[in-house]
Amino acid sequence: MEADRAILILNGGSSSLKFAVCEGAPNGAQMLRGQFERLSTSRPCFVVREDDQESRREIGAQDHGAATRFLLDWLEERLGLASIAAVGHRVVHGGSKYQTPRLIDAAMIADLRRLSRFAPKHLPAEIDVISVCRERIDGVPQVACFDTAFHRDMPAVARILPIPRRFKAEGVVRYGFHGISYAHVLEVLRREVGAGVAERRLIFAHLGNGASLVAVKDGRSIDTTMGFTPAAGIPMSTRCGDLDPGVLLYLVQNASVDMQGFERIVNQESGLLGISETSGDLRDLLEREKADERAAEAVALFCYSIRKQIGAYAAALGGLDMLVFTGGIGENAPEIRSRICEGLGFLGIELDPARNTSATPVISMAGARVEVRVIAADEESVIASAVTEILSKQESAR
Repeated sequence: MEADRAILILNGGSSSLKFAVCEGAPNGAQMLRGQFERLSTSRPCFVVREDDQESRREIGAQDHGAATRFLLDWLEERLGLASIAAVGHRVVHGGSKYQTPRLIDAAMIADLRRLSRFAPKHLPAEIDVISVCRERIDGVPQVACFDTAFHRDMPAVARILPIPRRFKAEGVVRYGFHGISYAHVLEVLRREVGAGVAERRLIFAHLGNGASLVAVKDGRSIDTTMGFTPAAGIPMSTRCGDLDPGVLLYLVQNASVDMQGFERIVNQESGLLGISETSGDLRDLLEREKADERAAEAVALFCYSIRKQIGAYAAALGGLDMLVFTGGIGENAPEIRSRICEGLGFLGIELDPARNTSATPVISMAGARVEVRVIAADEESVIASAVTEILSKQESAR
């Protein structure tokens, strides 16, 4: 691929669409990046970050397809669509079939439509993004990178769900998510600490609006908190996390809640928002917690749930050598990192308050048995590398 041509990276969430434009050369730098926020609301916003400057404006595009059209129009004016050599997509779910980055074709899109019942809040929107790109820049290769792929080698004991075995044949198993983010963390550690770090006992915590943890040993995922869907695991911004199934029975039988209503409750009305009744944004809750008991309880449960999970994964790993925080909260909330690690001294986790406040790469005390690090999330760079590798193989095969 020509170095002067660019790779467009598209990362669709349930209510957002992130993008980045990278130089086409291997390990090319990001030329610009941004995102659409609050999609599917009355006030969606287009944010662009370039040369350490940020601009934002409200727009009329209210879904992922419309946002993609808006972005391609904007890129046509800024760069010219002819400068885009390829498009890389984060796809939340690959099922059991898609476990490595792949070129997108009609057969894959048909498969993703069938998989949409596994991730109804994400996959339909991501398919819309892919479809708009195929319409507007037809002939440009598009590559899908799957969030579930990092967990593909997870042991059967962690993957299987304790329900009748016949459902396993339908694909009802633990898949795990945030895999592209976790792949980036492992890549950074190998680069900065050394290849041998993969053989150590690691826990990564991706903490953002969606949040999960993964236990990594010998360079592979051995367990992760998200499961069949991204709603499982620890409480998140608006998702409930793990929930007693008896709650569903109670709501159906006693509160006139149907399946659509239950889906809305567990994905959009629960978690920090449900407990606080005011906000799912941890920044808001930290500001209010001294005066609002509900906000304080939401923050406390969030930190407690993660602390408890770290202890569980240390047991699954047979010990712990390193804990890594990533994601918007993991990177930018030293108070939350401190509260999570409080009381984990028995595992060898001891934070250095000054390092933690300044978010240096290593925030644990010198000489602590467990090294604690902060690594900025960068899913886009992982996707760009995968796109470059696939296109290079294509060119070599010609």
